[in-house]
Amino acid sequence: MPMSLRQLRIFVSVARTGSTMGAASDISLSQSAVSAALNELEGLLNTRLFDRVGKRLILNDNGRALLAEATALLDNAQQIERGFFDKHGHAAATLKLGCSTTIGNYVLPGLLARYRLQSPHTPIEVTIANTGQIGAAVAAFEVDMGLIEGACQEADIQVIPWLLDEMVIVCSARHPLASERHTRRITREQLRESRWLMRERGSGSRQAVEQALLPYLHQLNMDIELGSSEAIKHAAAEGLWLACLSRSVVRDLVASGQLSILDTDLPPLTRRFYLIHHKKKYLSENLNAFLAHCRSYPSVYPA
Repeated sequence: MPMSLRQLRIFVSVARTGSTMGAASDISLSQSAVSAALNELEGLLNTRLFDRVGKRLILNDNGRALLAEATALLDNAQQIERGFFDKHGHAAATLKLGCSTTIGNYVLPGLLARYRLQSPHTPIEVTIANTGQIGAAVAAFEVDMGLIEGACQEADIQVIPWLLDEMVIVCSARHPLASERHTRRITREQLRESRWLMRERGSGSRQAVEQALLPYLHQLNMDIELGSSEAIKHAAAEGLWLACLSRSVVRDLVASGQLSILDTDLPPLTRRFYLIHHKKKYLSENLNAFLAHCRSYPSVYPA
């Protein structure tokens, strides 16, 4: 008997829930039907896929190897099940994107506005989280592709260098260093002695700041971690801290005079944005079109 998509769906559900009972509830089958299908699959493969620990089913090495293959296959099958076109003849499959925070808030709106002009009917869903979370979502096939601003630590991910972004060091217009920026450059020693606001660990912005500054400052006097660049720029505008953020993030508060960009003796600070998708991801017509659109989008900061 050949392996079936039904068996693979049940296997994936058991892997995610940790039990046949959980899988039965997840996919609306009886527990006996789930157990039978799992036994059939293990019989076909002539191997155990789970370690039985009490009532829990825990993936073993064979199960982990199958999970990635099964998830990719089911993802591709789902594209077929949803149908290629709606009743009007337009592509019906939803394009699921994952964006890290800065890209999602400051780059994606313009990117989507331009894309909608050329593809007015493609349904799009967007998840915004930090780079680590988006990388994990791409690895788990929860989103079709990711747009991230830091290194991706997940295996089997295709990473495509994308836009170049400029980072700037800012402080409140009331900060002591702001008054010096018109007379001389801020030194590295002054930067080391200052208190800094930083994004949380796992954030692409946090990685970018550390990679840009630590080679020159060797250490950062981090005072507070905040979960968004918006929170950081508004906290910096209150007067006590320095922050290193994308120029696109701080443009509004710099224009209003609440933040000042410091002229330092550091070299220009830039970082690369990336497009990512799973290496085993089926690149549909919609997804290929969106990838091409992203590649044609102008850099946030000219290279």
